[in-house]
Amino acid sequence: MVGGADLLSVEKLSVSFPLLNGSIEAVRSFSMAIRPGRVTALVGESGSGKSALGRAIMGIEASNARISGRVVFDDPEGDGPVDLIGLPRDGRQIRNIRGNRIGMIFQEPMTSFSAVHTIGNQIEEVLRIHTALSSKERRERSEEMLGLVGFDKPDHVFDMYPFELSGGMRQRAMIAMALIGRPSLLIADEPTTALDVTIQAQILKLLKDMQVRLGMAVLLITHDLGVVASMADEVVVMYRGEVMEAGSVEDIFLNTQHPYTKGLMAAVPTFEMARDERLKPLREIQVDTAGLLGSCTPSVADADDVLLSVRNVSKTFRAKRSSGFFAKPEPPIRAVTDVSFDIKRGETLGLVGESGCGKTTLSKILMRGLRADAGAVVYNGASGPVDVLSAEGEELQRLRSSIQMVFQDPVSSLSPRMTVRGIISEPLEIHDKGDAASRIELVKRLLHAVGLPASAGGRYPHSFSGGQRQRIGIARALALGPGLIICDEPVSALDVSVQAQVLNLMKDLKTELCLTYLFISHNLAVVNYMADRVAVMYAGRIVEIAPCEIIMNQPVHPYTRKLIAAVPSPDLDCRIDLGLAGESSLVARRSWKKHFLDEGDPDNLAHVDLGNGHWVLARRGVDAGDLKS
Repeated sequence: MVGGADLLSVEKLSVSFPLLNGSIEAVRSFSMAIRPGRVTALVGESGSGKSALGRAIMGIEASNARISGRVVFDDPEGDGPVDLIGLPRDGRQIRNIRGNRIGMIFQEPMTSFSAVHTIGNQIEEVLRIHTALSSKERRERSEEMLGLVGFDKPDHVFDMYPFELSGGMRQRAMIAMALIGRPSLLIADEPTTALDVTIQAQILKLLKDMQVRLGMAVLLITHDLGVVASMADEVVVMYRGEVMEAGSVEDIFLNTQHPYTKGLMAAVPTFEMARDERLKPLREIQVDTAGLLGSCTPSVADADDVLLSVRNVSKTFRAKRSSGFFAKPEPPIRAVTDVSFDIKRGETLGLVGESGCGKTTLSKILMRGLRADAGAVVYNGASGPVDVLSAEGEELQRLRSSIQMVFQDPVSSLSPRMTVRGIISEPLEIHDKGDAASRIELVKRLLHAVGLPASAGGRYPHSFSGGQRQRIGIARALALGPGLIICDEPVSALDVSVQAQVLNLMKDLKTELCLTYLFISHNLAVVNYMADRVAVMYAGRIVEIAPCEIIMNQPVHPYTRKLIAAVPSPDLDCRIDLGLAGESSLVARRSWKKHFLDEGDPDNLAHVDLGNGHWVLARRGVDAGDLKS
């Protein structure tokens, strides 16, 4: 009910969408309250109705949506309580509130920005609509806000286009646009889902700082209870459009009552988990690989049996040519520099680092999607060692069937014009494996192995959820019986409950089929659950590599510690260290100079052996004892 202390009160709100033979109820008689200056987290899986609720509050839900109930907004700078649902959706009053008194940060900043307008033009549009400021004053106010959200050169960013910014920078610009009107309420819809953990920590620190500075309330929509533990004052847990549990952050985490809330917490991998402990997804996937043993022949793992050997691999890219006849050419960009490691048969090597560190470039080199400038890569398959970087003809064809990949985005990696049967059987056709009947039978067994019914083969990717699409990608990678599977951020686009399903599935498949994984991720808690050894990558180099237990419990390199500090955990005693993790890596480099970084000569670095398979990149001549201390 409406109270004097409530900034926003949602009362029995329902949102449904008509279908040919009925309707979908996205939100069902939902009630909650948001108090001034507080962070209220709205938590639930994908499809639970969180975003539909946020859009209904803003008055931007689809025109065919049926909305009932009340959303009472009591803005201290307004004319008293007003029911947002009762206002004409394009009327003057709702437009004066939307974007001005209530701001919104959307989940995907690239699609939320106009690609043909500059960042500054889109930010100052809010001021153009809601104020009488001059063009010069609007620019000054916009540049001031860009500076507040962390841009070093706001005047330069003002004239840039969205495609010129990284994902984290675009999200900062989106925050600037949402806050330029100094709103009383900010709705943040999954503001960090698409970002790696270090950039996520920076954005969360920024949101917390701006919330305190402006004294505004925040409705934080997320599926990640680890983020909630670090940010929220109040929590509302939502499932299928209804409230499952609500209370203070202490009540929810220290005295959890509802089984759904407990299930969300159990689905998140943490550093405290035992090595043999299993994630508990809300819905388990049954794995049955019995029919695959004939196509994917397991081999016994040997502790000293190296399947893939990578030595001194480097890759540079030419920078974009500078404009002007007399302009100096930009120096080449080092994407991968002198990278070396081994992957043993039957193990999982985790490769960890933030976006832009060179992880995906390295994986493309291993897949022969890119050519390395220098180095050697040897794959020791059943038919003997193969030089990956120079293989041609039939040898290259065999190599490509031996190394397969599971991609980050399960939507764009699957052709929307092919059925699931066609997607999974395509590798078999390319490599001329079996006849049509045997391929169909193998597709059925693969679908069964990843927990999908045989009837899924006749459907198209758009009819599946994100987690189901990723399972289809895994089935495709298994089709040729590979010796090595490269998993490039396979769960970063999934919510925590589906992520737990996919991680358990990959672990089960590894055990039953004796698979070998190169598991690429930005989240060390996920890698801790999956990997036997971990290599940490920063700025194109492997800065630390060791068995998983050593990396998690005795990290030496400051960057590894920063990654660990950035991992969200659903535990009030293990909140994200926003001071350490929220600091830009470029800024943090200044504190690494003593032992770990040589700005003057980046080649003046070498890996130091700390024992037990633990190596760390440091300045030449630095003693191992100094690093451990």
